[in-house]
Amino acid sequence: MSILEVEHISKSFDKTEVLKDICFSMEKSQVLSIIGSSGSGKTTLLRCLNFLEFADKGVIRVAGDTVFDADDPLYRKENEIRKNRMHFGMVFQSFNLFPQYTAIENVMLARRLQAEKKADYKSHKKEILEEIRTDAEDLLNQMGLSERMTNYPHQLSGGQCQRVAIARALAMRPNILCFDEPTSALDPELTGEVLRVIKELAEKKMTMIIVTHEMSFAKNVSDQVLFMDSGIILESGTPDEVFNNPKEERTKQFLGKIST
Repeated sequence: MSILEVEHISKSFDKTEVLKDICFSMEKSQVLSIIGSSGSGKTTLLRCLNFLEFADKGVIRVAGDTVFDADDPLYRKENEIRKNRMHFGMVFQSFNLFPQYTAIENVMLARRLQAEKKADYKSHKKEILEEIRTDAEDLLNQMGLSERMTNYPHQLSGGQCQRVAIARALAMRPNILCFDEPTSALDPELTGEVLRVIKELAEKKMTMIIVTHEMSFAKNVSDQVLFMDSGIILESGTPDEVFNNPKEERTKQFLGKIST
């Protein structure tokens, strides 16, 4: 069974159709890279998957369960959005860390707020917070930030901030981890450290969707690649098929301008 099924997703802003009948699926433990020029709809697609935007048409399923149906108002209700968003972890290009919290507090925050809403929180507060903190420490250790846990975002490099953001997304134990241009806000010398972390997650069989302009990285880490152009999936396949043997002329033009 596919971990993710996207069926006939369309999205318009005013009269501009940004996504046009998008359909794809992916299996658990796969890495899917989405490539294409700026304005092709890549980020909007990712935002629809995370319910930061609502598709005008279409259905999204995770592990066989419907998490969004544009024709059913149930999926636009706050409680339903909050529940279904848990399937997806989101890592933004600009980190979006809270500046008033340390690295470990940023990683703990969402789970702590979630725990506070549970009936047993007050009676088991100490144990619950200890578990959340231990998990956050483990994740930051995995990110190579064991000595940076008490630093605030302004005390971290861009690459370190992005690794904190990855740990924060993983803390919610999502089915699918999504990256929106995770290195675009970084200096070239910091890009490699973030890409290494993503590659390690791929080796651990984390299911991921990566919107990226890093063609060499997409080629090496992906199981499946989607090439988007003008709001449609123009071409899809394995990295070898898309990068080495593209069928569409537009794909050839795009790749011809970018070193892979």
